[in-house]
Amino acid sequence: MATPYEKRRQRKLFLTLVLPAFAGAVALSLVAISQTQVYAYAPSTMPTRQELGTREVRLAGLVAEGSLRTGADNQVAFIVTDGVADVPVTFTGILPSLVAENEGVIAQGKLGSDGVFTADTVLARHDENYEAPEVMKALEEAAEKQAEY
Repeated sequence: MATPYEKRRQRKLFLTLVLPAFAGAVALSLVAISQTQVYAYAPSTMPTRQELGTREVRLAGLVAEGSLRTGADNQVAFIVTDGVADVPVTFTGILPSLVAENEGVIAQGKLGSDGVFTADTVLARHDENYEAPEVMKALEEAAEKQAEY
């Protein structure tokens, strides 16, 4: 059986070693989470450059009609809109094939001091009801055959 002195010693050991280690692990986890967190904004809710600082964010909306421009060296420029506000976007790279005018897009990057959003990554947004063109064609053909009978 442990004496009161040994119990006190175990408690001291716990408080001086285990508790600070646990607190340090929690603090490191919170810092890592805050640094990797990326917020998403629509053009009408996008904070100013001063509010964002150097923080990387996501911009989600539609590619405005007539705004998609492709230049030399895979330079792409377009405007993301939500019907209320517009944000010009630049991107260097190859766009996903589903990115088109009047289609949904998500751009991840930083807002420049000139108000232009510089994207590192561009993703196409689509609804959850997407079906492959081959499947759609087969369903249409089956519906036509059924209508014939």
